[in-house]
Amino acid sequence: MQRIAVIGAGQMGSGIAQTIAQHGMDVLLSDRDISISEKAKTGIEQALGRLVGKGKIEIADAEAALARITPIADYAPMADAHLIIEAATENEAIKQAIFGEAGKVLAGDAIMASNTSSIPITRMANFTPDPARFIGLHFFNPVPVMGLIEIIPGLATSADTTARTRSFAESLGKQVVEVQDEPGFVVNRILIPMLNEAAFVLGQGTASIEDIDKGCRIGLNHPMGPLALADFVGLDTVLDIVRILQATTGDAKYRPAPLLVKYVEAGWLGRKTGRGFYDYTGEEPVPTR
Repeated sequence: MQRIAVIGAGQMGSGIAQTIAQHGMDVLLSDRDISISEKAKTGIEQALGRLVGKGKIEIADAEAALARITPIADYAPMADAHLIIEAATENEAIKQAIFGEAGKVLAGDAIMASNTSSIPITRMANFTPDPARFIGLHFFNPVPVMGLIEIIPGLATSADTTARTRSFAESLGKQVVEVQDEPGFVVNRILIPMLNEAAFVLGQGTASIEDIDKGCRIGLNHPMGPLALADFVGLDTVLDIVRILQATTGDAKYRPAPLLVKYVEAGWLGRKTGRGFYDYTGEEPVPTR
């Protein structure tokens, strides 16, 4: 695959675009407004510059990667893309609308993929022009750093689509796990309930933010505590996934923690808003309570 379209120029979409471009492929980076796509490219330029400054890549390689990224704001240029990756927010209605529009220009042998972290692939395939050429392609944040991709075939996904998608993922230097189309797949099926449970523990006053995160970092040998990780992921995203798990399984164990719901309602979404379980407005993060 030589030309890839990425729909959604937020943190995930930008990371996907950067990673693809660094591996020698042309990328169309799309969002609803060209200014958003262009801002994302500027962010990628800064990220590549930091890698150059740390001696991790050569300046010529950074410039070449940046030159492979083209910001766009419509679907027409995607007509010659070999793969279209949807990387929008974890909202099924938004994703369905994207599939409908992108499907109008999807080339006859191209693949459409979703970077969803929890929404069933088989169900979303119904909103694409060819479910046989639709698949889940779940990257992890930050994409240039994280070494894993989950591939999730839907019920109608063809073996050829799965094989081509795996080949693409491996060409990015990533490890691949193939997952059945079950709620939350593998990683988030295990991770998100832990983050939600940490919010329950905090809300019930069992321990402080610092001690919850310290306990998991040291006791479980995790690089980041669950509350800090929830802030990094985005508390709105965590809540969306918990609700999807609850709705798709009908299992009460996925009930959202009241404190998590309250923080999202307050607009305390984590790092991206400057406040979540921690306050990020100073030089160092400090617990909010």
